Amino acid sequence: MSEVITIGEPMIMFVADAAGDLKNVQHFTRYIAGAEVNVSVGVTRLGHRVSLISEVGHDPFGAYIRQFLEHEGIETEAVAVSNEHPTGFQLKSKTEVDDPEVVYFRKGSAASRLNAERIERFDFSGAKLLHLTGIFPALSAETFEATLKLIEKARENHLLITFDPNLRPTLWSDEATMIKRINQLAGRCDVVLPGFREGKRLTGRTTREAIADFYLSNGAKTVIVKLGSTGAYCKRQQSDGQFVETLVPSFRVDHVVDTVGAGDGFAVGVITGLLEALSDKKILERANAIGAIQVQHISDNEALPSRNQLAAFIEKTAHQTPENQANDGLQAI
Repeated sequence: MSEVITIGEPMIMFVADAAGDLKNVQHFTRYIAGAEVNVSVGVTRLGHRVSLISEVGHDPFGAYIRQFLEHEGIETEAVAVSNEHPTGFQLKSKTEVDDPEVVYFRKGSAASRLNAERIERFDFSGAKLLHLTGIFPALSAETFEATLKLIEKARENHLLITFDPNLRPTLWSDEATMIKRINQLAGRCDVVLPGFREGKRLTGRTTREAIADFYLSNGAKTVIVKLGSTGAYCKRQQSDGQFVETLVPSFRVDHVVDTVGAGDGFAVGVITGLLEALSDKKILERANAIGAIQVQHISDNEALPSRNQLAAFIEKTAHQTPENQANDGLQAI
């Protein structure tokens, strides 16, 4: 396995060429989507090797996805091809006002059939970090069990485990099940990355500190709360049992094109920062920067930066001033 392992469902994404309701759109542009794919692309572009565990259909969509992953340098040995089940896809509207409308066509997809038995076959030698989201375990009972097995194997092989809740309520049977399962998974991971609104929904807490404390008391070692336009907050437990808190402001963005994928870009910054043993402040700065870059582009992953592009963005872009952060967390994602 590569330095980083992740598991998820790559999908074809058709983005509307013109603004408006999806029902009225006549022309779309094709992209690749999937939170774990976005993270894999971003981590690879920053110089780290990634193995993606997944399954696609034996169809043109699946063939294109494998071609895309290979072109990006993502390891595909663990991406199986199913003759029985199709590759999932989605439609996304174009908007410059609110979050875009997204409609999924993934029920019964090849990735949703991936089970714990397949996880048992993988050799994790050489891997350092496992990254999970709350999307893949929501696809089916099989994928939830596969995620638990993956965590078990990661623990056996001493991998650091990062977890982004990445809530998709429509994939769960009900709200209570979603909250229970997501928090169950988060408690088994080392680093948890909730958005502020996600954190309130999942924990019932209303401040970034309280959200962090919830997950720290349930097994996590580090909690990083994404505060959207105001930055990011980290609370980490040190080896001596003491807690360290860090708050880093966001980067100024004059024109937001699409917020989808920003959280995945943020995760890229955290994962690569952890692998490179950066300080908490530098990790949050990198994560904020990639998130800011991502919201300025329509694709979920095309704009994810190389190391030189990231350094140039950080150097030229001014942070928000303290006055702009008076409502810290109120507009958070």
